[in-house]
Amino acid sequence: METNNKIALVTGANRGLGKDMALKLAQSGSDVIVVYRNNNEEADEVVSEIKSIGRTAVAMQLDIAKTFTFDAFYNKLSVILNENWNRNTFDFLVNNAGHDAYSLFPDTTEDDFDNLMNVHFKGVYFFTQRALPLIADNGRIVNISTGLTRFATPGYAAYAAMKGAVEVLTKYLAKELGHRKITANLVVPGIMKTNFTKAAFAAHPELEKYVASITALGRVGLPTDIGGIVAFVCSESAGWITAQRIEASGGMYL
Repeated sequence: METNNKIALVTGANRGLGKDMALKLAQSGSDVIVVYRNNNEEADEVVSEIKSIGRTAVAMQLDIAKTFTFDAFYNKLSVILNENWNRNTFDFLVNNAGHDAYSLFPDTTEDDFDNLMNVHFKGVYFFTQRALPLIADNGRIVNISTGLTRFATPGYAAYAAMKGAVEVLTKYLAKELGHRKITANLVVPGIMKTNFTKAAFAAHPELEKYVASITALGRVGLPTDIGGIVAFVCSESAGWITAQRIEASGGMYL
């Protein structure tokens, strides 16, 4: 196990993909700040699992849609970094938090659009902006996107558009932060079987079979397929990779 004494901050880390990212980063030798929105029990369980691995972990609450809370969040984080690590910076920012919102283009309301925008683009933009003074030089920014920016599935126009904006933003982050040796990359899952998509799979019993049929590796993705990729992108071995879109979909729609 790599013991690099790095600190990762993962949003939406209390369940699903984010939980696996947090655990895989810990297994790779990083301490983890587990950011969650509204389920502190799940977050505390992740913290306990990370501690059982032998790493340090702290849970912090945040609603990524509420940009007005970011300054207070980072002020609190500065105190936590000092108290737990005797540092004033962290190393890896993983922007994972998100929610599903199916609606066909003609049916999408402004409220639907704004809710997606606030979480998936505006939140990511300004949360990352506020983080810059606390991200150490030679750090990593990993943004989570979706295969829906490459292929079109009806009902996800707004969601995919927000993720498309994040993909463009990531290139600019890589360009503008390169002088600090901070890399910025995208990890891009395909359709995954998680809490995020639980309702869709429940409503359409045939969906899992269909997804498996159009995936080269022949099955639906699981959270455990993604965390290790995020950990790799944050590793020393990936230090020469930046501004890249790394799709981890098992080969969907090839």
